[in-house]
Amino acid sequence: MANMSNPLLAVRGVETFYGRNQALFGIDIDIHQGEIVTMIGANGAGKSTLMMAICGVNRAVRGSVTFDGKAIHEMPTHEIIRLGISQSPEGRRIFPRMTVYENLQMGAVNSEPRYFAEDLARIYALFPILEKRHVQRAGTLSGGEQQMLAIGRALMARPKLLLLDEPSLGLAPLVAKQIFDTLRELNKTAGLTVFLVEQNAYHALRLASRGYVMVNGRITLSGTGAELLNHPEVGAAYLGGGSH
Repeated sequence: MANMSNPLLAVRGVETFYGRNQALFGIDIDIHQGEIVTMIGANGAGKSTLMMAICGVNRAVRGSVTFDGKAIHEMPTHEIIRLGISQSPEGRRIFPRMTVYENLQMGAVNSEPRYFAEDLARIYALFPILEKRHVQRAGTLSGGEQQMLAIGRALMARPKLLLLDEPSLGLAPLVAKQIFDTLRELNKTAGLTVFLVEQNAYHALRLASRGYVMVNGRITLSGTGAELLNHPEVGAAYLGGGSH
């Protein structure tokens, strides 16, 4: 159950730029412990830019980002990660020449070694195919298997907050459903807090406690997942008149 007292992540008035071009305009979002929060929007709306701002990759020029009570918008990325934010980036970005096992090892770099065997067993239980493929080079996996590996690698860091950027992109519908089902189970059984950026609005909003809609670098709507699923503007723009 989400703890609604103080947000685990608070983004306030964040503005970012690419050169002279402004990408985000006064973004305000909250993510509370135990929630799954999704951000939907068209390609190029600024969703990934917001994730990069949270991680310190493309810094907020104005505004603030607070995580677990600490201001992080001026911290280096590696320090933000150590505080407990882990990301599975868009395009997966696994290490293709390393084995599945070695990729998972990389995810555990900032974790205490005594947890490694337990965490590895947990990832293999979540994604049994990764255990079968543990000595295989990651670049030879299917798209769905690579996405499972990217999520597994992020989870090896024992995050307080998991950032997922387009996890269903390019995946067959059944594989995408498996990914979303796993996230729901992790949230339910382990209380994992998730911030999910997705173009697949139907599945994302069905999964989410709450959601935001981003259009051209601005938040235009927010509400519970169910409220946004039933909102006429969301239906017209992102749901194509029905489920996927």
